[in-house]
Amino acid sequence: MEQRISLVTLGVTDLPRARRFYERLGWRGQEVEETVFFQAGGLALVLWGRDKLAADAGVPDTGPGAMTLAQNVRSRTEVDQTLALAAEAGARITRPAAETFYGGYAGCFTDPDGHVWEIAHNPGFPLAADGTLTVPDFGAGS
Repeated sequence: MEQRISLVTLGVTDLPRARRFYERLGWRGQEVEETVFFQAGGLALVLWGRDKLAADAGVPDTGPGAMTLAQNVRSRTEVDQTLALAAEAGARITRPAAETFYGGYAGCFTDPDGHVWEIAHNPGFPLAADGTLTVPDFGAGS
């Protein structure tokens, strides 16, 4: 597994309120399908409904402070390999790798302290040679 984080997804209870907060800090986001993406250097900060985040990760709602760390990888095979490596290291697979609603392939695990990681191949989010993620222009005008 590469030593890299591609996305940090914060589970929020009120998406419009959370977006306004970050925009008041000077951040500029794009909303697509009830999800807000902010380019944050070489990674993305994502705001998503807390209930949706928990369901997607295959874990119960963890309450305030819910979040998921994600690593985007270059292929579906790499998703499978990384999840297998995590399981061998002691992780609990909470969502086996499968096709996603966005046309990618992903699975989730929790580390020994319960922190959720998603490992994903998302052809819509290009990775540079060094693993830097770039949020695409969704053209939503948001």
